[in-house]
Amino acid sequence: MNKTVLHLMFGAALLVSAAPVVSGAGRPGASQTSSTTAKKKKVSSKSKKKPKVKGQAAPTPDRIREIQTALQKDGSYQGEATGKWDAATMDAMRKYQDKNGVSPTGKIDAVTLNKLGLGSGTAGKGAPIPAASSSAAPSDPTEK
Repeated sequence: MNKTVLHLMFGAALLVSAAPVVSGAGRPGASQTSSTTAKKKKVSSKSKKKPKVKGQAAPTPDRIREIQTALQKDGSYQGEATGKWDAATMDAMRKYQDKNGVSPTGKIDAVTLNKLGLGSGTAGKGAPIPAASSSAAPSDPTEK
């Protein structure tokens, strides 16, 4: 016999011997009746949880004092810079936002912080667009 036939016969023998195990007939205590149901293992819900995405952190009391001081200089905030984001601070922020053409939400946002002089120079702006080169690259590599 050649090797291919032997391999085919060996493979067929493996399939025939594995059939009862795959179908469940070879397991002890398994029956083919519909009254018996297999119990599934419950997977712990902890293993399925995705890591929680952390949102924006609340401003520190020092940062709130900076904002309150800037609102005082503008005249929108009449009080002591306490470092607490309270109703008086929210009202002052709304007043400032309304005077400066920002939606008066009373919430801290990048546009308002920029107008107060406390924001990042890049906050609320898109990615920089590269300037077009004024000198064209030579198309012939031998040209210089």
